[in-house]
Amino acid sequence: MNQPPASGTLFGHPKGLFLLFSTEMWERFSYYGMRALLILTLVAATESTNPGFGMTNGDALLTYGYYTGLVYATTLFGGLIADNWLGQRRSIIIGGILMATGQFTLFAATPHSLDLFYVGLGFIICGNGLFKPNISAIVGDLYQPGDARRDGGFSIFYMGINIGGFLAPLVTSSLGESDAFGWRYGYLAAGIGMTLSVLIQLLFAQKYLGDLGKVPGRILSHTEAGTAAPLTKVEFDRLRVVLFLFIFVTMFWLAFEQAGGLMSLFALSHTDRFIGTFEVPAGWFQSLNSLFIIIFAPFFAWLWVTLSSRNIQADAPIKILFGMLLTAIGFGFLIMGVFEMQTSPGSKASMLWLTLAFLFHTFGELCISPVGLSLMTKLAPVKLASLVMGIWFLMPAVAQYLAGFVGAYSDSAGDNPAVVEFAASLGVRQADAGLLVVFGGIAVALVVFAALLWLLSGTLVRWMHGAERAKTE
Repeated sequence: MNQPPASGTLFGHPKGLFLLFSTEMWERFSYYGMRALLILTLVAATESTNPGFGMTNGDALLTYGYYTGLVYATTLFGGLIADNWLGQRRSIIIGGILMATGQFTLFAATPHSLDLFYVGLGFIICGNGLFKPNISAIVGDLYQPGDARRDGGFSIFYMGINIGGFLAPLVTSSLGESDAFGWRYGYLAAGIGMTLSVLIQLLFAQKYLGDLGKVPGRILSHTEAGTAAPLTKVEFDRLRVVLFLFIFVTMFWLAFEQAGGLMSLFALSHTDRFIGTFEVPAGWFQSLNSLFIIIFAPFFAWLWVTLSSRNIQADAPIKILFGMLLTAIGFGFLIMGVFEMQTSPGSKASMLWLTLAFLFHTFGELCISPVGLSLMTKLAPVKLASLVMGIWFLMPAVAQYLAGFVGAYSDSAGDNPAVVEFAASLGVRQADAGLLVVFGGIAVALVVFAALLWLLSGTLVRWMHGAERAKTE
């Protein structure tokens, strides 16, 4: 590597971090902006004043699950391609161009051609696979091994993700849910956001990142080691931690990713969204998660540092199990909303329950997602850096796919006599039985998986060989 990253710091961190922050912010504006519209576009009637594709809720949730699962599944291949051939920087640019192309294709397709709409989703799937794991890997590369600023750097980077995620639904849903514009203009706004992300990377990456991320990891590891060295025992043990955490983090994402599917439909059809005479657009609720992260991320960053300063070591597995429990509490609030629907006017739940659910899901995410991003860069061997990051993003891929089926079950559960009888015993009518069993089932599963992780946590920490404490046993 000939040109190093820009010297000096900004707020105590490498200047390149803030370039990556900006690149990721606009990419997430693009992704979350279209995600806020996707399920709503699919279920919107074809003959309405703002026509969509007229799918049933169940079919739309399955389609949503297929799409979001593939978006994250391709990160594994994107990591392999970057590590072996393209390098991280070229992968980011190519991926960004593909995603922008996909968003503009959705703009052209809606509501005229479902086939062309699927083509647009395909571009986004492929582009995200190249973009997502590689930009996160470069964040880790800005810091030397053992640099105590790394976790803080990922927290700042995560703020960029969520500033984009907060702004996006406010813009795209305001356009998309408006009869004056329509769904397609929301996708146009998302495409413009993705274009800005690519331009920022093209114009400023060399100045602030130097040659960082240009050389594929496989070639870089050969250069540093002089040969293709096999994995050491420490490296192998750390990879075992990644694989074990796969199970538990996937369960968390299965629950969390109901946000864009079943919870979005809950907001649309089962929530009283009126404030006086103003009806809050259903897509605006998608901004709550990002808003809460922006508000509470500094507190969680302070909490981890404070615990460490008092010699209370909260290792990653412990943070993850607490994240699962907090997410389970969030589903408890949704269950309260279902009960309120049984007696409220219009059979609608208060916005309070959905808001509290997003709040506790955000608490869960703050215990898991930024912690996991940082942990992957600590556990990954140099030659497998992007691949391991791809494995991290494969967890939500599997979860998204399964979440579609779980969410879709809420649409058919009312046909199951056992489910109907169980719901009736709790005073819930047949039409809402599916919501009750899905929200309740997810909450129970999260608690069970958290208990299992508690039992395994000691072994996992031992296999990490002090990776979080900047030392190798």
